[in-house]
Amino acid sequence: MNRKRSATAPADDLFAAPAPAKTAASADDFGPGPGAVDGIRVGIGGWTFAPWRNNFYPDKLVQRRELEYASRRLSSIEINGTFYSAQKPATYAKWAAETPAHFVFSLKAPGRITQSGALARAGSGARAFIDGGLSEFGARLGPILWQLAPSRRFDPDDLAPFLDALPRELDGRALKHVLEVRHPSFLDPAYLALARERRIATVFTDSDEYPSLADLTGDFVYARLMRSRAAVDTGYPDDELQAWTERARLWARGGDCVDLPHVGAAQAGTAPREVFVYFISAAKARNPAAAMRLIERIGT
Repeated sequence: MNRKRSATAPADDLFAAPAPAKTAASADDFGPGPGAVDGIRVGIGGWTFAPWRNNFYPDKLVQRRELEYASRRLSSIEINGTFYSAQKPATYAKWAAETPAHFVFSLKAPGRITQSGALARAGSGARAFIDGGLSEFGARLGPILWQLAPSRRFDPDDLAPFLDALPRELDGRALKHVLEVRHPSFLDPAYLALARERRIATVFTDSDEYPSLADLTGDFVYARLMRSRAAVDTGYPDDELQAWTERARLWARGGDCVDLPHVGAAQAGTAPREVFVYFISAAKARNPAAAMRLIERIGT
């Protein structure tokens, strides 16, 4: 007599249909990703960090697929590896191919360009970095972050030639440049005037370690939030995440966040602008959770 085969037959049932073969997971298994919400993108610094394999990445996800997964939970990632060394064009192309079409990277420019020596003579190095394969990102190329050393003081005669030398386009696409200043001497109206004249954005660094200035100097906003706490599952308490939700929305509408530290007067409302918010350093293991919660709040 034939036995009826069951989809839930025990493992030792010789008459059961064989289990379907496991197939390699595809990027579609991770979902399409959140994308920008009203011009706001939220992310983290990098995607390779061992503690994230305990609280962010799925169990047993192979390391080579971490970017695929992260780019489908966040709307942007700040690449830190390029700060230490520029990569080959093929590497940039590979990273781009592993992310959804609507995903955007920001890149930290190599520190050798901005961390030592005269900035006035660093223009050729900046051009070489940009021409060295960034076109492989295509539409996924977002802001380029030029981070100055904490010891570098504001010197308009040194800074202005560097900013003037930065390329404004790549393959017909406008480039977004943002400067992170780390010396208190930049808390100067003269710096604001210099940056605004060249429409170079300035990082708002939310940190006690470095100067924090929320003055708007470019066409987009770039915030690096560095206060996550290990004791909070989402890195930040809900009330603080709600405050950042409201600030991001205000920036995106063209407004200015008067509750944040400024050097000069707050800017009157302008046209809508893109906003990039990254959770960086501090309790780094919590940063993906903070970013995902902020994305959730902005989208509701």
